[in-house]
Parts: sequence; C-alpha cells; structure tokens
Amino acid sequence: MTTPLLEIKHLQKTFGKEKAVIDVSLQVQKNSIFGLLGPNGAGKSTTLKMLTGLLHPSGGEIIFDGHPWSRKDLKQIGALIEAPPLYENLTAYENLKVHATLLGLSDQRIAEVLEQVDMTHTRKKRAGHFSMGMKQRLGIAIALINHPTLLVLDEPTNGLDPIGIQELRALIRSFPQAGITVILSSHILSEVEQIADHIGIISDGILGYQGIVNPDEDLEQLFMNVVKESRQKVGVVV
Repeated sequence: MTTPLLEIKHLQKTFGKEKAVIDVSLQVQKNSIFGLLGPNGAGKSTTLKMLTGLLHPSGGEIIFDGHPWSRKDLKQIGALIEAPPLYENLTAYENLKVHATLLGLSDQRIAEVLEQVDMTHTRKKRAGHFSMGMKQRLGIAIALINHPTLLVLDEPTNGLDPIGIQELRALIRSFPQAGITVILSSHILSEVEQIADHIGIISDGILGYQGIVNPDEDLEQLFMNVVKESRQKVGVVV
C-alpha cells in the first residue's frame, strides 16, 4: 500500500469538560476521496477544523505527507468549512483577486480556478446574487487558489437543490484526476456513497469504522451498527 497523504492517530479534542472528539484514527490515500460520515454533533466538523489549523488538538497525532503536521502544511491544504468566506458585493473574479493578491499569485491562477469550477460565465455578477450552489463553487475556488494537494470540505452539499448537488458531485469527483486528495464530511449516506472511494464513520467523538465503499454493502445498516456501538462505549442509552 502506498504512503497515505494524511494519517490521524488517536486524535482528541476537549472543550473544558466536554469531549468533542474522543478517539479518531484514519488514513486518507493520495488522489482519493474520503467521506467522513456521522450524525449531527458526532465530531466531524471538529475533526476537520483540527486538520485545517482552526482548532488545536487536545491529544493524538496528525501526519501529513509522511511528516508530523505543522502550520507550514497549510500551504498545501485548501478548506471550505461552514459558510464560504465571500465578499458579497464583489464578483467571483474580485473575490479570488483578494486571495490571490494576499498569496502573491497571478491573475492567470484566478482564470484557472474559475475554469476549474465552471464559473467563467459569472462576469460582473456579484456574489450576493449567486445561488447557493454558485456560492459553494466559489468557496471551493477560493480553497483551490493556492494549488492544494489536500482539499477539506465540511458538509459541501448542505442547502443545495438536486441539480446543485449533482453538479457539485461531478466537480468533486474530478479533483483526484487533478492530483487533489479530498476529505469531506456529511450526514447524508447516499451522497457520500456516490462520491467517495473510502469512508469513515464517526459517532460521539469515536471513529468506529473505516473502509472502502462497497456498493454491495448496506451502508445504512453499517452506519446504524457503528453509531450504536460508539454510543454504548460512551455510555449513551440506545
């Protein structure tokens, strides 16, 4: 097996007495899509925020591209966590220009990511007038601006209509071919099943399962079994 791009070992995060992440260990292979599944409040977003430097782990280890994760690795990580960070009075191009200027990147890179997310047609339309799907695409474009090798997406299809979900699914599926590894979170089993190569199931802060997506397996039943087992470990009555 090849060396994974990302490896997490016994990751933990506490907020005072609250244990948001108790024990998460997983591997994400290069040029693949990893789906992190779990019910609301399971610890998905907290885990992704630790991967992207928004939160500091309380315990455990993160290995990125064969070495211990440091803030220097953020140059290789793009992320869309929660709402896209947009200036609604600016166009898609102008939003990207802000980030490109801060990173010392050329206008050519702006044109490249606009084409990559199929937003070259937006022209002078301001981001505040975009549909939810277009805002998500622009948020992903911002995450891609610095040529990341790892793209982290937290619930990327939330709030999208069926057409927006289908379009975003196709976009995400294209990233591994461009040399971009993706880790995304969701509580929608069918969506992750269609897009991911590997999945992990987290509940009550514990990663209870990791494996290859198997179309012949009942993912819903697997999910429910893992959630039940995790809740029993933390003493939740099921």
